[in-house]
Amino acid sequence: MTRNPNLPSGSGVAVVGTGYGCLTHVPALRRAGFTVHALVGRDADRTAQRAARLGIPHAFTDVAAALAHPGIDAVTVATPPSAHADIVLQAVQAGKHVLCEKPFGRNAAEAARMLTAAERAGVVHLVGCEFRYATAQALAARAVADGAIGTPRLATLLTLLPMFADPRATAPAWWFDPEFGGGWLNAHAAHGIDQIRTTLGEFAGLSAGLTRTRERGSGTAEDAYSIHFELATGVDGVAQSSIASSGPLLMTTRITGSSGSLWIEGDQVCLADVHGRTTLVAPPDPAAAAPEPPPPDLLVTAYDRLHATGIDLTPYTRLAATFRSLIEDGKPLPGPIPATFADGLALARVLDAVRRSARERRWVQLAATDTDG
Repeated sequence: MTRNPNLPSGSGVAVVGTGYGCLTHVPALRRAGFTVHALVGRDADRTAQRAARLGIPHAFTDVAAALAHPGIDAVTVATPPSAHADIVLQAVQAGKHVLCEKPFGRNAAEAARMLTAAERAGVVHLVGCEFRYATAQALAARAVADGAIGTPRLATLLTLLPMFADPRATAPAWWFDPEFGGGWLNAHAAHGIDQIRTTLGEFAGLSAGLTRTRERGSGTAEDAYSIHFELATGVDGVAQSSIASSGPLLMTTRITGSSGSLWIEGDQVCLADVHGRTTLVAPPDPAAAAPEPPPPDLLVTAYDRLHATGIDLTPYTRLAATFRSLIEDGKPLPGPIPATFADGLALARVLDAVRRSARERRWVQLAATDTDG
């Protein structure tokens, strides 16, 4: 990433989005040393109330007004996905550095426009793939790269959650509306796709199904997905997840290679081969902090309560710290490489292929220039 040295290099930021933006972006940015000058939302009263609750001095309902406010060097975007492109394009055209939530765009064509605009503007541009910085995921990626299991050949990612098993469980109106980018594929699969890409390689082809296991009023987006994929590296894999699976939480990441297997248990990475089982434990990280739950009064819906443990706060703080380092020093911090808008485009291409496969009921090959939805 080449940053324009004539652009702002300070640490003042505006957060666009009063849901996840308040629950995670604001505390992570502050922990990373940013000053949050402004909060931007669609509802004036809600935005003003939440800004006051979090000690943010300025509340806006107009993105352009926030961009023009003195001291705003960067913007983070945590709105419904359908609004990402408009906000990102406004921000980069105003010369602001941008950290945008995933999914990056509604489709690859939209993602490509944002990437092109950010590159032309010379701003720092990152995507919210914070779990690159999660201890176990980073440790697993390093172990695979170091050859701990030989050549990777098989991958299984399974996540079953009960949060929306009850059809009465509440979420923001857009969350199960595909027109706004809602649905569990956009909300969750982008993280798994990013984990696969950074650990095992690029997608070559896939077949997929999108399922709505519970009826929930007018919401028509899926609450579950299944993806069978093949990577350019030859890895065969399956990623399946549901946010509406009754019963205990089940999360599995397991990679089988030519000389052993690797799987994640909490913050540990376990290895097994013909010699037995070992456990990799990451060295103590003095910068790490215990998960900190958000203020209870911000947890209004079942969607909000997905973040009640604060489990994503520490990795998001690491992402925010790298965002700040890139702005101020022009280089990332040591550790995992952050996801840029180029990675956001790669994610969008895979998500497009998933939707196309589910729609057309066929195997879809991925080409590096795929940009249709």
